[in-house]
Amino acid sequence: MLVPDLPLRTDRLLLRPFTADDLDALHAYRSRPEVTRFLYHDPYDEAAARVSLERARGRTALREPGDVLNLAVVLPETDELVGDVLLSWTSAEHRQGEIGYVLHPDHTGRGYVTEAARELLRLGFDGLGLHRIVGRLDARNTASARVLERLGMRREAHLRENEFVKGEWTDEAVYALLHREWRAGAPNA
Repeated sequence: MLVPDLPLRTDRLLLRPFTADDLDALHAYRSRPEVTRFLYHDPYDEAAARVSLERARGRTALREPGDVLNLAVVLPETDELVGDVLLSWTSAEHRQGEIGYVLHPDHTGRGYVTEAARELLRLGFDGLGLHRIVGRLDARNTASARVLERLGMRREAHLRENEFVKGEWTDEAVYALLHREWRAGAPNA
């Protein structure tokens, strides 16, 4: 079980629970086609953003397998919500987890996603005691793949046309990092 002391602070970011006041900012980036291109959902309208926000607001702890920790990524100096990150606890028996992230395109290229995701890896490995954490993505999403590689994760699989998403068969890439690799200081971890 992991109930983190929130908010979490990194060098440049604040990772905090979502609040009702985050609706406009969440909608601002999750409504953009370039953001949702490789995600399972279409661009959000306001109603979809509201549903997503309410779900995220309840995701503040990992009490049992299947739970998801979903945090807002905020620039502390301006209190601007620039994205979100998540850590899923996928198996207690096998001590497995998964990370994910989405960032407003106005804030890409600054290392924010890598910094926030690194903090979630720390929580998963050091806080929850996970053995292995994966990142799964549409194989066409090269920007996301670069983030996982910067985190020290290795590409373990390229699954051909394994999912039917938004009317087309898509390939999935799977990256992973083991606890012992994290402890040994995987590159840039």
